[in-house]
Amino acid sequence: MREINLIVVHCTATPVGRDCSVADIRAWHLARGFSDVGYHYVVRIDGTIETGRPLEKVGAHARGYNANSVGVAYVGGLDAAGKPADTRTPAQRKALKALLAKLRGRFSGARIIGHRDVAAKACPCFDATSEYAAL
Repeated sequence: MREINLIVVHCTATPVGRDCSVADIRAWHLARGFSDVGYHYVVRIDGTIETGRPLEKVGAHARGYNANSVGVAYVGGLDAAGKPADTRTPAQRKALKALLAKLRGRFSGARIIGHRDVAAKACPCFDATSEYAAL
């Protein structure tokens, strides 16, 4: 297993209420030239957690930080007008927090951050570093 020191939280940059699966995201990422889906986990609108790229494999989600990180994305991140917004449903909030707690348990030295903390992006459209600081 590779060394993990970051858990990076993302959104899929899809409109509020539009669900998508790992299979959908994999197709988008393959069309962009990726070798597989870039994220290790995706949290769907109903709170279902889907596994994407295997943890043993380097992700493709945060340029310059992929080698030692896990990529976790929630479906959403855009309001109805297409502007960045925290669109997490209550089920997503609960599932995302549980998943991140589990990952912190496995990778105890890893910091949880948002994609926006390492890139000039709004993603994940909320302050993940502060929200999950206590995990």
